[in-house]
Amino acid sequence: MLVETKARIGVFAIALGAYLPQFPTLVPEFEGQYAEFRKRIPDSVELIDGGLVTTKEQAMEAGDRFRAADVDLVILQLLTYATSYNMLPAVRDLNVPVVLVNVQKKKAPDYANTDTATWLGTLYACGAVGEMVADLERAGKRHAVITGVVEGGDPQVDAEIQDWCRAAQVRRRFRDTNLAQIGRPYPGMMDLYIDETNLYHRMGLYTKQFDWEKMWAIADDITDENAIRSKAQDILDTFDIEGGGTVEKVWDMARYVVAFEAWVKSEKIAFVASHYDGFAKGKAGVLDSMLIPAFSMLIKQGVACAVEGDIKVSMAMSILKTISGMGQLSEMYSIDFNEDICIIGHSGSGDADISAKKPTMKIVPVFHGKTGGGYLTQFYPHLGPVTYLGITQDRDGHFKFVVAEGVNEDGPIFTFGDTNMRTRFTCGARDFCNRWSEAGPTHHMAAASGRHIDTILKVARIFDVPVDIITR
Repeated sequence: MLVETKARIGVFAIALGAYLPQFPTLVPEFEGQYAEFRKRIPDSVELIDGGLVTTKEQAMEAGDRFRAADVDLVILQLLTYATSYNMLPAVRDLNVPVVLVNVQKKKAPDYANTDTATWLGTLYACGAVGEMVADLERAGKRHAVITGVVEGGDPQVDAEIQDWCRAAQVRRRFRDTNLAQIGRPYPGMMDLYIDETNLYHRMGLYTKQFDWEKMWAIADDITDENAIRSKAQDILDTFDIEGGGTVEKVWDMARYVVAFEAWVKSEKIAFVASHYDGFAKGKAGVLDSMLIPAFSMLIKQGVACAVEGDIKVSMAMSILKTISGMGQLSEMYSIDFNEDICIIGHSGSGDADISAKKPTMKIVPVFHGKTGGGYLTQFYPHLGPVTYLGITQDRDGHFKFVVAEGVNEDGPIFTFGDTNMRTRFTCGARDFCNRWSEAGPTHHMAAASGRHIDTILKVARIFDVPVDIITR
């Protein structure tokens, strides 16, 4: 990604201090188990180690470390029974979920040969979970439980931990990077309008405002011909261009992409929402004509670029890009009632990673409903499972996720230069349109190949926002 972020995960383990002097072998046993557990946390995150906690005071020290690091998530290993005061001081002042990992060392007891120390050290992981959840509930803390085993490996536990870490990465990306709003939303699309101060307070995402005059001049100082040539080749490698593509043909476009990449890094931009409604002449016309593929090159590198000034869909695109590796802007296009299929897509910038074959780029004399003309890009999303994510707000400004899973099927698609896909939903096209619309999303959503609702639910838990699941 052009702008790198790394989730910060607070990790600690708890055991009951009263057991340790009674059964001295438990100390090295628990230290070894905790050391092995930390290895299960993926290298893609920054681990904030709260240590092995057996007293309230140690829990307070862990909480100090977690707060200082502004952790995105806390993962707690339950080693044996422990009282909840070993946990609560570590998480009391945090506003992130606590994932209770309830992993037993051995698969099953050797009943005849198990003494108390062996039972407490290797076979007692489940007794404290209910107590922890009860007190997290009373403290108003979000929580989740993962139960499994160490002996023989447990891929389900590892997959759940990795999924939570991916979800936590979304929060870190929102907190550490910025959203660039260039221009204003498409006039009259009031579903897209947003209060940027409310956005910052509720989702932690800061908005930087940019005028188009600055964007027109963004490439004026780009003179490194080697960098431009390399980026031109990258564009040619990414797109099939109508009429044939050459380095010379995309030279100006490559120069702007190089400039945008430098801008993204210097301003720590991970989201862009833009719309131009002026006169597409001179430098404005040059940039406007090539903005769609230029922003597509940014999306390819992890910057969510949304058309029509839609901040909320740029957030949805970024969430899917972060958790699945792709995030394509879409909207309801048409319904094929004969096939019971929804046609879903959008014109504008797109994500090459969602495309099953090389995307195409073509020149059109006019962008429908927008100023000017120029390059359109068409991507060809993978067949098979697909996930849609919309982000909307209620009357009080609270955010809500709207999600659905379907299946992209083969068949005819529109060929006028827009990305579109044929999606079948288990509830049928008619009911999907009704249910999705009644959830009150904006008219845009993000799409990604695969099934990702379970991970999105974890993202929603981290941000403490509700989710409407339309169909799976």
